[in-house]
Amino acid sequence: MTNETNQRIRPQVIAAVIATGLMSFSGVIVETAMNITFPTLMKEFDITTSTVQWLTTGYLLTVAIIVPLSSALKTRFKTKSLFIVANLLFLLGLIMDAVAPIFPILLLGRIIQGCGTGIALPLMFNIIIDQVPTSKIGMMMGIGTLITAVAPAIGPTFGGVVVASLGWRFVFIILVPLLLISLATGIKTIEQKRPTQAMKFDPVSILLIAITFIGLILGFSNMGGMSFMSLPVAGAIIIGLAGLVGLVYRSLHIDQPVIDLRVLANASFAAHVFVFFALQLISLGMSFILPNYMQLVNGATSTIAGLVVLPGAALGAVMSPISGRIYDHFGAKKPLMLGSSIVFICLVLFTVLALNIKDSLILAIYVIYMFGVGSIFGNIMTNGLSTLKNEQQTDGNAILNTIQQFAGAVGTSIVSTIIGASQLGKGGSQADLTAIGSRNALLVLTILMGIAILVLLYAVNTAIKQKNAN
Repeated sequence: MTNETNQRIRPQVIAAVIATGLMSFSGVIVETAMNITFPTLMKEFDITTSTVQWLTTGYLLTVAIIVPLSSALKTRFKTKSLFIVANLLFLLGLIMDAVAPIFPILLLGRIIQGCGTGIALPLMFNIIIDQVPTSKIGMMMGIGTLITAVAPAIGPTFGGVVVASLGWRFVFIILVPLLLISLATGIKTIEQKRPTQAMKFDPVSILLIAITFIGLILGFSNMGGMSFMSLPVAGAIIIGLAGLVGLVYRSLHIDQPVIDLRVLANASFAAHVFVFFALQLISLGMSFILPNYMQLVNGATSTIAGLVVLPGAALGAVMSPISGRIYDHFGAKKPLMLGSSIVFICLVLFTVLALNIKDSLILAIYVIYMFGVGSIFGNIMTNGLSTLKNEQQTDGNAILNTIQQFAGAVGTSIVSTIIGASQLGKGGSQADLTAIGSRNALLVLTILMGIAILVLLYAVNTAIKQKNAN
């Protein structure tokens, strides 16, 4: 067999990535589309805003608890078996939500979908890590990122169109054929490359994972409406941090940890994880700031706000596989440093102009901003995982996917709290106070990105030294 043949990606592997990617896509698109349905659901089920928000919070909590278990699940069970279970769970959740007569059944359906998504999200990247030749991993990780990045780009538009034309139940019904295609494709193409191993799931670790994310996500989610020193905010965050400390201690002192946090002892990988967290937090924060700014400050409709950010979101998604090819050919440093510099400059522009920035200028800067994000997002994952040994990469993938879920919750909570605090001020209209709050939130994100660039420079240089030493 020639070297050229060895470096080809087999069509079966591409089909397996698409099958798992369709499931991840469905999970993310429902999550982003649901926000559009909230006013309709509140009227239909006669519930409050705080109650309907549990459709997102409950789903997010479920995903955040399941994803850290992905490394142990992959070790213990066959990839195809995990895929089938995840797909059937998601299908069950979709069907329950499509016919839900009362809100608790709708919420239960979302939680069941969260179980499916939590298993599915790391599967796609695990297949890429295991079965794609090293010289093509950057491109395939980019395609994997593209699949999940397209969903938030079109989710709000999809949700708005479906709710207006067909009704909210069709948000779930339309995805059923997509899941059936995914299921059939995955059953036919997913292969087992690594042997499974018998391992016991440590119930204490699973409990500590649940405590960690329930505490942290609820604490940050409550920040927008309550005092930081209140029990639902500071109390929940303290409980979450206590769970995290217990989880770290437990994973370092048992033979078969559910998620091996010792991979974070690798300084370069740990730095990549921080940058990945920061970038995800900033991206989710921006997706909250800009639509709200356009509606509350510039007086745009929700449809216009969604359309303004759509070109940038689409470009960022398309850039993922392109930047992956650049990574494969030129290494990590050029695309990562160029992309992060573009993101930083755009954040500075948004911050400086935040008190008076028109929708057209938001569109222009956001397109450039998302070009930068698309240039680095998938490559941070690829380069970070490349610093680990083969047997550590599944744990590394689990950590990165977990961080991605958590950062989304934190990013939205932090910026909404900063903007909300400004809106409570006096001496100006709601539009003026929202503009001030947006500027303050953007300043925080800009500072965080500046720190992330310094950490990224260290991470990339350390990774290069590790590869040269090997």
